[in-house]
Amino acid sequence: MAGGRRPAGLALGWGCFLLLCCAAASKLEISMPPVVEVEVGGTARIECNFYIPENASYTYIDWFYVDRSNKQVRLYHVTASGVLEDDTDYKKRLSLGEDKALSISAVTLQDPRTFVCQVGAGSYGVGENSTELSVYKVPTTPEIEPNSGGISVHSGKIPEIARCVSKNSFPPPNITWHKNGEQLHAQDNQVTMPSTLTRESSGLYTVSSALYAPVTRQDRHSRYHCTVHYWLRGQRRALDSQPVQVNIFYPAENLKLKVMPSSTLVKEGDNVTLVCEADGNPQPVFSFFKKNLDEWQDLTSLAEPDSGILRLHDVNKTSNGTYKCQSLDLDDLSQIEKDVDLVVNYIEGVHVKMEPSSTLREGDSVMLSCDAYSPVGLKYQWRDDKGKKLVEGNQLFVKNLTFEKSNTFSCKVMAPSVPGLEQSKKVSVAVEGKPRIVAISSPLYVRQDEVVNLTCKAIAFPPPTVQWSINGTAHEYVDNQHVASNLTVRVSHDLVRAGALCRVSNRLGVSEERIQLVVDQKSTAESQGVIIVAIIVAILVVAVLGAVIYFLHKKGKLPCGRAGKQDIARNTSI
Repeated sequence: MAGGRRPAGLALGWGCFLLLCCAAASKLEISMPPVVEVEVGGTARIECNFYIPENASYTYIDWFYVDRSNKQVRLYHVTASGVLEDDTDYKKRLSLGEDKALSISAVTLQDPRTFVCQVGAGSYGVGENSTELSVYKVPTTPEIEPNSGGISVHSGKIPEIARCVSKNSFPPPNITWHKNGEQLHAQDNQVTMPSTLTRESSGLYTVSSALYAPVTRQDRHSRYHCTVHYWLRGQRRALDSQPVQVNIFYPAENLKLKVMPSSTLVKEGDNVTLVCEADGNPQPVFSFFKKNLDEWQDLTSLAEPDSGILRLHDVNKTSNGTYKCQSLDLDDLSQIEKDVDLVVNYIEGVHVKMEPSSTLREGDSVMLSCDAYSPVGLKYQWRDDKGKKLVEGNQLFVKNLTFEKSNTFSCKVMAPSVPGLEQSKKVSVAVEGKPRIVAISSPLYVRQDEVVNLTCKAIAFPPPTVQWSINGTAHEYVDNQHVASNLTVRVSHDLVRAGALCRVSNRLGVSEERIQLVVDQKSTAESQGVIIVAIIVAILVVAVLGAVIYFLHKKGKLPCGRAGKQDIARNTSI
């Protein structure tokens, strides 16, 4: 072990080196690392390895440091009898290991010095060697701050891109700049990177640097970072900042104006959005115009401010035309414009022709023809009043017309190339005929003196009138070609005998039917049965009362005269 008898085969650390290189040496050899590096606040351990021939022991070991005046100041004196520590500024931070290595704790920036190990070996003389103690402090990760105001490509001077700062390092580091991963180098009147080195009160260094460089519109995607470089254990080390981007201002070179949805699919009633986009930064000022004959109508007041968006609501064919977007860059007052044609698809003039157009009677046939105008191809379809599809095409033939059949039809006009573009036209075919009674409340079962409703329903066109042969309160209801009349009356013998006549008429004829009123015998019998039962019950009550009186009289319990009658009243209960 260091500081004692050390056979060549047991040498450690630097002793291994001596074993290989100096095993045959016949004199005292001292080996120490030329430099020991330790971070501020850490503990420095300086080894002293030595070789004494013939396994001889050392006489003493002394540790020194070299002060500013190049004078050796002793720290320790070690002999076989003990260890003597000298009174120095290091006293409270020193310690000596079993291998006689010197340790210095809580290393400071003032500790970098030369430390000397001296070994006395009697007849083999005195040997010594030294180690340089180097102190370092790893700098903090550099912090980068981009230009917050943004940079114009038309800037009159070389702009500042960003600033970089790294703190608390020792010895002094330096900073380099990188763009898109490539290191930047200073160029006359172009790229400059001035740096400032500041030593803080703690003795540590703060380094800051600024990057000045021209920019182009391509730099809107560039990423910048800075790197702080320092030395550690003889090697160059580096710490990178986070990459940043800088807001670059540049005028627009290209302008786009598009219609949403696509102009080829716009139909009447749609909401249309015109979107103007420019590739400048910041966005230029947009203006919108519509061409009317040879003049441009300014629509800018209808657009969303500073957005490049113009919304057109519920467009129609008058919205057709050429629209223009104009951009103005406020930085250099450059101007670009772009136009687009808006096509609003529409259907108009939907009408239905009926042949024959003269008055139709029940049993007749009719041909319906539908037509419309549109700048795109149209497709026709016929449906009934319930929405059921009847035929494809613009013609519908209806035969054997009647009141009961649906006589209301709808022509649906569609533009297959423009989804959702369609219109419908309804037509009602008027079928004339004399009235026909379709429902009547006959026979009607009634009771005497009962109030009943007599109903008569007919169908006809032109609309008919309804008349009753008897007086009552009438209510009439009309539903399309149907007319219904309700007559409220009280049942009498005359009404039952004669019945009620419903007469329906229009200019084409008359239809009439009689309502037969039948007295409900079952209901009459039930009423008579109730009366008979009531009479029988009364007779039974009287009979029972008489029997009770007779029984009491026979037993002598019923006195005669007025007093007896009172007793009977008190003692008889039914």
